[in-house]
Amino acid sequence: MPQAFANDVLIGQGAQPEEVFILSLKKLETQTIFIPDSDAELVETDLLIIGGGPSGLTAGIYAVRSGLRAAVVEREALGGQVATTPIVENYPGFTSVGGKTLVDIMVSHALQYVQIFQGEAVMDLQVGKPITVVTTRRKFLTKSVLLATGATHLHLNVPGESRLSGRGVSYCSTCDGPLFKGKKVVMVGGGNSAVTEALHLFHMGVDVTLIHRRDKLRAQDFLAKQLSDNNIAVLWDTEIKEIRGKERVEEILIVNNKTNESSTFETNGVFIAIGYTPAVELAQKLGVEVTADGYIKHDGKHRTNIPGVYSAGDVEGGYKQIVTASGQGAEAAMTIFEDLINPYWLN
Repeated sequence: MPQAFANDVLIGQGAQPEEVFILSLKKLETQTIFIPDSDAELVETDLLIIGGGPSGLTAGIYAVRSGLRAAVVEREALGGQVATTPIVENYPGFTSVGGKTLVDIMVSHALQYVQIFQGEAVMDLQVGKPITVVTTRRKFLTKSVLLATGATHLHLNVPGESRLSGRGVSYCSTCDGPLFKGKKVVMVGGGNSAVTEALHLFHMGVDVTLIHRRDKLRAQDFLAKQLSDNNIAVLWDTEIKEIRGKERVEEILIVNNKTNESSTFETNGVFIAIGYTPAVELAQKLGVEVTADGYIKHDGKHRTNIPGVYSAGDVEGGYKQIVTASGQGAEAAMTIFEDLINPYWLN
């Protein structure tokens, strides 16, 4: 297979479109997708989608196929958390696919319909007729905005966590739990999510121990009761100080925060469910209401409290799965199409 190197760096192999090769040469790293650039200072759309994850990309496809003029703005890497997921095994149509590969497929599909503006941060939004959105590179005038800004996992921020992420450290039992059937793992957290995911792992056949830094769970009582009913061990008043392993997770260093006693605990995996940080800064700037948990508040059709402003994906809370985010993006796009034809706020 032909290979191309620049400054001893592999930038391409096999047949490639010319624009992808030039982009790889420019960035001195292998590129798989070419996104056409635009020097337009003003872009007018029916729908501006803020966020280029599965939800935003799907919304773009559905919007344009409905006849709307749409654009996607993403300040960072397209695909959101999916792009950094080593392997995805629960997305229909793919028994096993790399996260970055799945993102490339989604982006390639979306580019057939919607214009994508990557690397542009939204600096200002003003509700009006039209809605004005200013990014670091241009101004958008749009009839509607879809906030698909996502949410990020809270991290323990301990040594070994980032290095072993995807190699035993996980933030999603639904995604990675089946890989640990018959193995020993710990679940970190004390809320509803942590207990629910611990039970989920248990029913998959995983030997799971819950680790909580306090002496009482924050989870609802009926969930906590299921832990004892299923004989799931809990390490109370315990914190992880280090995650260890050469190639994969092998053990953790834990400390009892009441006695200050340290010990090691052998485990094949560390699942972390200590919460999320939804990206709602832009929503709050617009005056969009959020829930008590900090997610965007919306109705059953993804409408927020501000006419013309919608939400979809992980920023709404919920299950935070690729397939559900994609579905929410599709739903939101169809709602927006209907609302632009027949504005509900005028009825």
